[in-house]
Amino acid sequence: MELPPFTRKVNPEVPRLGVSTCHFVKMAATLREKQAAALRRMLNFNAPITKASSNEPQWKILVYDRFGQDIISPLLTVKELRDLGVTLHLNLHSDRDTIPDVPVIYFVMPTDDNVQRICRDFENQLYESYYLNFISAISRQKLEDIASASIQYSCVAQVSKIYDQYLNFISLEDDLFTLRHQDRDAISYYALNRGDVKDTEMEAIMDMIVDSLFSVFVTLGVVPIIRSARGNAAEMVAEKLDKKLRENVRDARNSLFTADSAPGQFSFQRPLLVLLDRNLDLATMLHHTWTYQALAHDVLDLKLNRVEIEESTNVQSPAGSPRPMKKKKSYDLNTNDKFWHIQKGSPFPTVAEAVQEELDAYRTQEDKVKSLKAAMGIEGEDDSAISMLSDNTAKLTSAVNSLPELLEKKRLIDMHTNIATALLEQVKTRKLDIYFECEEKLMSKSVQDKSLMELIADPEAGTPNDKVRLFTIALICGPHMSEAEIDQYCVALTEAGCDISPVQYVRRWKAYAKMTAAPSQYGGGGISSTGMFANLVSKGSQFVMEGVKNLVVKRHNLPATRIVDALMELKSYQDVEDYRYFDPKLLRADSSSVPRNKSPFQEAFVFVVGGGNYIEYQNLVDYAKSKSLTSPKKIWYGCSDLVNASLFLKQLGHLGKEI
Repeated sequence: MELPPFTRKVNPEVPRLGVSTCHFVKMAATLREKQAAALRRMLNFNAPITKASSNEPQWKILVYDRFGQDIISPLLTVKELRDLGVTLHLNLHSDRDTIPDVPVIYFVMPTDDNVQRICRDFENQLYESYYLNFISAISRQKLEDIASASIQYSCVAQVSKIYDQYLNFISLEDDLFTLRHQDRDAISYYALNRGDVKDTEMEAIMDMIVDSLFSVFVTLGVVPIIRSARGNAAEMVAEKLDKKLRENVRDARNSLFTADSAPGQFSFQRPLLVLLDRNLDLATMLHHTWTYQALAHDVLDLKLNRVEIEESTNVQSPAGSPRPMKKKKSYDLNTNDKFWHIQKGSPFPTVAEAVQEELDAYRTQEDKVKSLKAAMGIEGEDDSAISMLSDNTAKLTSAVNSLPELLEKKRLIDMHTNIATALLEQVKTRKLDIYFECEEKLMSKSVQDKSLMELIADPEAGTPNDKVRLFTIALICGPHMSEAEIDQYCVALTEAGCDISPVQYVRRWKAYAKMTAAPSQYGGGGISSTGMFANLVSKGSQFVMEGVKNLVVKRHNLPATRIVDALMELKSYQDVEDYRYFDPKLLRADSSSVPRNKSPFQEAFVFVVGGGNYIEYQNLVDYAKSKSLTSPKKIWYGCSDLVNASLFLKQLGHLGKEI
């Protein structure tokens, strides 16, 4: 069959020439920026964005699937899409009307269902011209199916371009990415560890993960050096990724990486990719946390940088009396929000104090504008009247000019006040500060103030899930327990209304797993309580912090961070001695490859197969910060999916029931 005259192209954001690659590396520093730049370019019909195209963009329709939606959502707002000329954005599988005069840009995975739906759009002549962008590389067979459909429905001329975008990952922060959100069950901890998983299913999961990691490095234009432990899912990913990168590097005509591409983003050295298996450390996934972002994820289920909270408002009843009504409100937490950027890794009490300070500063500013207006005799007047006043009112004019900025500041302060209030309510009702303190002490082998049994038996302290999480951490990190003791705790947990199937799974896991994360690995922490919240005790505070401990945590490295530190600094650390080494740039893959680099790494990607969370991410961020003066490091954290403790506990429960 003769193919029509359209051809498949590669994402133009991907570096192709040695010269342009260096330029590419300097242009955008972070993975998030590069992915956003690739999306903007895609929405400009894969042409570079010029001044003219940004001033007068061509109108178009954007059609995406669930994967495309999850990738775009944290990177581009609806306003930004509008500025790029997107008048309408629709799901591929929704009922869409014919809009004959407008071009359409598709951003979808190359699945059979999606390809069939695109062919149906050709049949129904829905749009003027079609620009097909596939999140991952489309196979030759599916490309031929599209070609056949375009010939069959006489729309060859309308199919303008087909691109492989290699954007199969979700960037949430400059240094944080995940692979899946809506379809994450397919690559979850449960999917990888269930007893009846078939070899073919395991192979498919590995291929999904490898495809996404390949996209990450194509987007960055670098080939990493890979290290992984032996005998687990991470090793399988390492082998497959090494093979895929190696084949692409050696294919001179179609390579997405050039021979002389720039090695790292901030150095002349190639980055390290550390592949870890979730079984390395289950305790961190269940840990109650104390930092702002991680608390929002654990307690309020932060998803794709958006948090949803229930707010109570008073509405008038027909009788005229006010009655409380609960409504859900969602907030976007993004990198443009300076307060979020600075405070997301801070302990919750520090955040509450910072919100209060921002609120006080805003009120002072607001009062200044009000008093200036009052002094000018234009209180309550329209702001346009101000422009008619004489020059000596410049002070007032500048104050009013800053009103939009002031209003945006007020919106952000209100947002953080509402989020912090919702968190505080949960901390108090579930006594999360006590759980956090108790778990930190278990993980750092400190003396407990309160016995485990007391907390489990206390009906006022936490939900059944909180109790199971605490006991599971005690089982993994605490002093050795006999089978009889564990049974005793299980009885107490059942009496407290808990589902103990996660505990049964962890008992089995402890017995059979090669304990790579020996309990001693959690050491080095420590916690102290500094008593009262000095700045929040004032009567004007929004936050009533009585009864909540102001806990100060001593910085310590979690198991993942310790391994990363050992591999980046080339330390001889017992747990990494057996780690495999892969260099996709070497001509021949050799399983006995020994590390060749003699100088410590400046950049590392840490990827956890089987799920990760914000506690682990924050721990790596803090580690990189602690090194900023002696040997600056840049670390990215990625995971197959970001899972909060309730969801992870549910997965452990499913595994426990299958035993």
